[in-house]
Amino acid sequence: MRCIEIAEPGGPEVLVPGKRPAPEPGYGEVLIDVAAAGVNRPDVLQRKGGYAPPPGASDIPGLEVAGTIAAIGPGVSRWKAGDAVCALVSGGGYAELCVAPEAQVLPIPEGYDAVRAAALPETFFTVWTNVFDRGRLKGGETFLVHGGSSGIGTTAIQLASAFGARVFATAGSAEKCRACEDLGAERGINYKDEDFVAVVKEATDGRGVDLILDMVAGAYLPRDVAALAVEGRLVIIAFLGGSKVEMDFLPVMAKRLTVTGSTLRPRSVEQKGQIRDSLLAEAWPLLSAGRVGPVLHTTFPLEDAAAAHALMESSAHIGKIVLTTG
Repeated sequence: MRCIEIAEPGGPEVLVPGKRPAPEPGYGEVLIDVAAAGVNRPDVLQRKGGYAPPPGASDIPGLEVAGTIAAIGPGVSRWKAGDAVCALVSGGGYAELCVAPEAQVLPIPEGYDAVRAAALPETFFTVWTNVFDRGRLKGGETFLVHGGSSGIGTTAIQLASAFGARVFATAGSAEKCRACEDLGAERGINYKDEDFVAVVKEATDGRGVDLILDMVAGAYLPRDVAALAVEGRLVIIAFLGGSKVEMDFLPVMAKRLTVTGSTLRPRSVEQKGQIRDSLLAEAWPLLSAGRVGPVLHTTFPLEDAAAAHALMESSAHIGKIVLTTG
């Protein structure tokens, strides 16, 4: 099968086309004939040598795919060959064939093609487990997401809005802020010339927000704490601004804040299956009804994965970047 390999840690140019034997599905797994694969920030980290695949996972990058089931392994009962599906995987997505645990596979939503479906799993799994499970967001609460124009951000804005939250989002240009507002954010905040703490404080009459989803960290962390309301929650999912910071934790105690975080890739199949079940029950009906959906920036042929990574690292995109195998 055709695939993309990481020749060595480095820039986008180390992503090179290769050939591998077709994988075989094991117990509880399905083999997917991949039509499209999403590109995500963890893929970039892996390419640079900073995010190794979990034990047993493919070294081929790619954490989400969509296509049709080519074969099923022993013990699989939910799916059959020919089913149109998308899936969260721990690696192997940048290829013509990819193995996925049955518990991490979802049906392609009604009205979707494989390209749009490939833009769903990584962001929807991540947003659901961090915003709704870990962050406990409820209707009527206030929510701030950093990186609002990213794949994670655009998904978080839509889902939080759909469930009745007031949403604020930071982004790096007026165009990106408008995109956030078009998706349901009450206010897009241009972090280059606005103070997000001041904006959310003013919008909430000085109270602050109930939940922040932060993929920047670094110098944002003390400002996040300042922007949170009493009993607020801060969920950290990435460190684009660095993983180390010096800060005063007295406000965390005084406001009884919860500071937490998570990674998705190393979690067990059982845990990911629980998230999948929640998505099927809560988010997939919204997708089929057209109330939420992926923001697709552009697609690249599989062989042009290096160009896709270069675009992602430029941060010039809004929403998702997808590779196609056809």
